Amino acid sequence: MRSICLSLLLVSVCWALPFRQSGFLDFMMEDEPGSGDLGESVPDVELPGMPAGPKCPFRCQCHRRVIQCSDLGLKAVPEDIPDDTTLLDLQNNKITEIKENDFKNLKGLHALILVNNQITVIHAKALNPLSKLQRLYLSKNMLKDVPANMPKSLQELRIHENQITKFKKASFQGMSSMVVMAWLKPLKSAGVEPNAFADLKRVSYIRIADTNITDIPKGLPSSLSELHLDGNKISKVTAESLNGMKHLAKLGLSDNEISSVENGTLANVPHLRELHLDNNALTSVPAGLPDHKYIQVVYLHSNKIATIGTEDFCPPGFNTKKAMYSGISLFSNPVSYWEIQPVTFRCVFDRSAIQLGNYRKK
Repeated sequence: MRSICLSLLLVSVCWALPFRQSGFLDFMMEDEPGSGDLGESVPDVELPGMPAGPKCPFRCQCHRRVIQCSDLGLKAVPEDIPDDTTLLDLQNNKITEIKENDFKNLKGLHALILVNNQITVIHAKALNPLSKLQRLYLSKNMLKDVPANMPKSLQELRIHENQITKFKKASFQGMSSMVVMAWLKPLKSAGVEPNAFADLKRVSYIRIADTNITDIPKGLPSSLSELHLDGNKISKVTAESLNGMKHLAKLGLSDNEISSVENGTLANVPHLRELHLDNNALTSVPAGLPDHKYIQVVYLHSNKIATIGTEDFCPPGFNTKKAMYSGISLFSNPVSYWEIQPVTFRCVFDRSAIQLGNYRKK
């Protein structure tokens, strides 16, 4: 009998599964179906490594697709700029040259800031890859020419305070998306070729200030809503120079040498709201103001205006459809303000909008 029991015990031991160390949770799962089956062993699976994020150029600051590398004393465009960059800020460095492949992979770049460097040359093909570029800031460098092959997608160009002396028509051919262009010194007296801006079909803002141009550039786009030509050497304003400017709302001609505004000039800018003619050599109020329907602000201070008539600003009578003036400046003119008749400003919204003052001979 003992031998039979021993034999049965040995057989049960032989059929038993190998010992496996179990934790507390394993015991809790023993009642689950299949919890006691080892089944087939699961092979080890190597998990793929996480993809490395885009590199940030050394010493630069990167946030999503904005790369800021300003004020670092860089002498060249950094390498390893992420391909998906949309804004690249390289201002206030010491970059002297833009090479052909500096931006070769930046096809999605929207804004490029290169202000206040020492750039003298931009390779003719350097901007070719930037098919989506909208804003290009190149002010305060040493460029002698407008960059070649600028992207046709460009909407805003700021390139003042370089060494460019002339605007060539070829520089802006096909730039139909341009909306804003700002340019300050230097330019030669004939520094804008005729119809240089003819292809800028959508441009609404042009500023050419503190240069040596002596005339309002010919062939300005009719799409302009703001034209700033302050600080030049323009001596007169002709009706032809503003012909077709039907959308112009603000005209800045301060700090020139203008002595006359031709009759009919203001009729060519029917939607003008602001006229800045201060710091010139005018001897009378420009003709056409009483008949202009929308003009509201007129700066005429610091001229040589000696007399002001009762109909220089407002049409006859009080019941007119003309927009009321919100600002008229006449100080620093030789006219005696106490001699101006109060009725002169009958179409001014508020008397506080009129700026008069004593004249001091220089």
